[in-house]
Parts: sequence; C-alpha cells; structure tokens
Amino acid sequence: MIDLEQVRKVALLARLELTADEEEQFTGQLSGILDYVEQLKELNTEDVEPTTRAIELSNITRPDNLQPFPERGAILDCAPDREDNFFKVPKILNE
Repeated sequence: MIDLEQVRKVALLARLELTADEEEQFTGQLSGILDYVEQLKELNTEDVEPTTRAIELSNITRPDNLQPFPERGAILDCAPDREDNFFKVPKILNE
C-alpha cells in the first residue's frame, strides 16, 4: 500500500503540483496498481517464454527506396535559411 507521503515525494520528484484532492485520488489509484502487480507475482510463469508482444507482428511499413527528388529547387525554396544548394542550419557542435 502506498501512502500519502510517498505520493507527495513522487510528485515532488516529477515536479508535479498536485491538489489535496489529486493527492488522495492518486494514493488510491497507485495503491490499486501496486496491489494488482502483487497479484500478478503469484502467477506461475516458469513455462512461459519471454516475449516483447502478446501477439506476433510483422513490419508493415513500405520499403525505403532512395531516389533523387526532381525539383530540388522547390524544396530549397521552402527552407527558412539556405546557402547555395544546401539547407543552412544552426551550428550545434563546438570546434
């Protein structure tokens, strides 16, 4: 069971400003979540193979085929800043 002081500490660490009603609400909700996790710990999972998903999924994205864009000037014209035929971006690394 999580208590009000623990909720306040977590809120402080997360830099959340909670009202007194929210603190009470989250105390009950977080306690319920932790109780549920304790119930799950009672399950025998020795013969269960570890997985990353409940169901198998395959990649459904399109293949990434690189090709030059025929209207390079049109893209460069939309850039906020450019230098010759290149996008100009702020320098982020020190020399």
